[in-house]
Amino acid sequence: MSIKPAIIVHGGAGTFGSHGSSGFKVNDVLLSGVQDAAKAGYIYLINDEETASVVDAVEAAVCSLENNPLFNAGTGSALTEDGNVEMDAIIMEGRDLRSGGVTCVTNIKNPISLARLVMDKTEHILLGGKGANAFARTMGVPEVPTEELITENRLRALKTRAGYTPTVKFMYKADTSGMDNHDTVGAVAVDAHGNVACATSTGGISSQMAGRIGDSPLIGCGAYCDNAVGSVSTTGHGEAIAKMTLARHATFLMEQGMSPQAALEKALTSMAE
Repeated sequence: MSIKPAIIVHGGAGTFGSHGSSGFKVNDVLLSGVQDAAKAGYIYLINDEETASVVDAVEAAVCSLENNPLFNAGTGSALTEDGNVEMDAIIMEGRDLRSGGVTCVTNIKNPISLARLVMDKTEHILLGGKGANAFARTMGVPEVPTEELITENRLRALKTRAGYTPTVKFMYKADTSGMDNHDTVGAVAVDAHGNVACATSTGGISSQMAGRIGDSPLIGCGAYCDNAVGSVSTTGHGEAIAKMTLARHATFLMEQGMSPQAALEKALTSMAE
């Protein structure tokens, strides 16, 4: 059966526009960033059927979002309560269920590419903190100053949260710059041979405790895929998603015969309940 290559990219849960008298208006700058990411990934699916890599596709798409300071991943990541940048990412392919993730990494421009190295170059599926950064150095991944990853929007968000009781709730109200707050980014893709892959990356939640790990780097929570079923990348309230192993739950429902849309709605309803 012929399969048409496809990629879906999300820029994170939250608001991507504003409500006015004429209805909801999408922020064109953010929409353009998501479209650019989709294009960056899609190239890898159509260049050459023999060499096309669905894993390359989702990695490239998420790298594009990590490089865009408007999104909460890589440059532009949310800041911990002490003003640092701690990032999480995961990547997975559906043919052999290989996966790689990193958590609480610092000074890395593209955490998703480091997660790819964990998958390709180690026997492990998740590395964290100093160990993940040490692994990055052995792989020749350049480190960048923390300041290069911090944006004015994120500094402003941290100051806004300073007076609140520590919580993992999100702030979806547009900040004073007019840019919208949003969460974890990700991508899913399928190639012409039916191979699927997924990738998820995040800077976490503004003012989170140092060392906090949400759902994003956890297999079955922040992402999951299987060639026989489908591919999922999640975004939203990390603690709730992790409790439900939401990505795996959604693929399980699809495995039982549900459409992706129906599986999504049932999984989210279960989480809400």
